[in-house]
Amino acid sequence: MIRVAVTAPLGPRGLAALCEELGEQLARAPGAVVVCELGALARSDIGTIGVLARLRLTARREGSELVLHDPRPNLLGLIELSGLSGVLRVEPRREAEQREQALRVEERVEMGDPPVV
Repeated sequence: MIRVAVTAPLGPRGLAALCEELGEQLARAPGAVVVCELGALARSDIGTIGVLARLRLTARREGSELVLHDPRPNLLGLIELSGLSGVLRVEPRREAEQREQALRVEERVEMGDPPVV
């Protein structure tokens, strides 16, 4: 597994460097799954969609798959709006564990307590 973090918007040079670095890592680990960490990305726009599409293209050229991890809801909306929801795979979120409910809770009231209104 190869992890790539996108934490801020990238310009053309930054994107080219990131794709080149990813290509080199994939050449050393063919077929590895690329996990794109998006949790620290505070703001996303259509440029972010372009970055993700280029990263996916780079991964596919090397026979690998790109999986998006922890995208924010606004980014998920942009992915849907751009029509790439079938192309950009999002790692399923884990459900929080449910707590067991208390079986019985009894309160004791002292006779001197004032009533609650």
